[in-house]
Amino acid sequence: MQIHHVPSRLIRDLALLLGFVIVFASRTFAQDAPLVDADDKAESQPTVEVENVVEDSAIASRLRRIFESSGWYSDLEIDSDNGIVTVSGMADTEEHREWAGSTARRTQDVIAVINKLDVNSAVELSSSKQVIGESLNELWRDLLVRSPLLIAAAIVLVVTALLAKFVGWSIVRILTNRKLRTSLKDLVYQLVSIAVWIVGVLTATVVAFPGMTPSKALTVLGLGSVAVGFAFKDIFENFFAGILILWRYPFDRGDFITCEDLTGRVEKITIRNTLIRRLDGELAVVPNANLFKSTVDVLTNQPQRRVRIICGVAYDEDVDKSREVIRKAVQGCESVEGVRTVEIFAQEFASSSINFEVAWWTGSKPLDIRRSRDEVIAAIKRELDDAKIEIPFPYRTLVFKDPEARIRLEEQSSAQEATGQRP
Repeated sequence: MQIHHVPSRLIRDLALLLGFVIVFASRTFAQDAPLVDADDKAESQPTVEVENVVEDSAIASRLRRIFESSGWYSDLEIDSDNGIVTVSGMADTEEHREWAGSTARRTQDVIAVINKLDVNSAVELSSSKQVIGESLNELWRDLLVRSPLLIAAAIVLVVTALLAKFVGWSIVRILTNRKLRTSLKDLVYQLVSIAVWIVGVLTATVVAFPGMTPSKALTVLGLGSVAVGFAFKDIFENFFAGILILWRYPFDRGDFITCEDLTGRVEKITIRNTLIRRLDGELAVVPNANLFKSTVDVLTNQPQRRVRIICGVAYDEDVDKSREVIRKAVQGCESVEGVRTVEIFAQEFASSSINFEVAWWTGSKPLDIRRSRDEVIAAIKRELDDAKIEIPFPYRTLVFKDPEARIRLEEQSSAQEATGQRP
């Protein structure tokens, strides 16, 4: 085996190279090492000198003079025992209490500090007034600084309002040419307006508060959505009910509807409520959720509606003849739809007449119903009178136990017949 000797120069060069690597690594580690906390650095390098005296009495005396010169403490007591300092008394604020403990820890040859200082909780009106004044001044300065941004945000909101109107009007014009339902056009108009307002408000927020971004604003809205949902449950319920009503509900603006005890004409459907004009002229504002969850009768869903009345003739009259006379009278009315069949049926034996149910078709609006009923009743009365068919009054049979009272009643009836009056 041959042993090759490594030259000493090569060993020296390798040692120098290794030294450079170690120095470079140590510097790199020093650069990458985390910074020492300021308080730890301060504690490791005390800044308070005690004239190179390490006695406990000197430490306590030095700290007492420092704390008393600040004017922030009262009833101050400082004890030092083998480098353990105990500070007790009263501090005016929590910040000054912490400062006292930090200062004691930075004193030379202090091992530990026991901070027993209490914070004075008494309220001083002068200091409170000063704090309030400083806060108001800071608020006023901040308002002055931000006033250009706030003005710009207000301009953005004004432009948003104008843009929402213009975009909504343009959408309605486009949809009008497509002959869509009025309620569907209203839904698109309101949703587009809401979308424009959301974009405008987010833009105004970013302009007024430069630190705010749309993503942050949406995050805040997302975090508060649960609380808002519980607080405004009814509003959101009406909102979604309004969207469903505008989207697919069978009534529209101008229709007459009946919901529970409310009957009127639908004047406007918004996202939150529906405006209904009662037949007497009053305006009713109905939440959309009530309409969506209740039974609604749409009176004008069809162009015609059926109307029914009861007409009675005397028992002495011919039923078939009476039916034809009534049919002729109804068919001759202008408000009765001629295409639809007029239906007349004998309904019941009433106490003093045979009642006919008379049904016909006319316009679906409440005013059309009232006008047609008035015309039909008047025509039936004329035709029955011309045909000498009696429409009887209610008959009453009276039984008297007193014969004299019965005689007086018969005499009264005879006198009425003699004068031509109906008893």
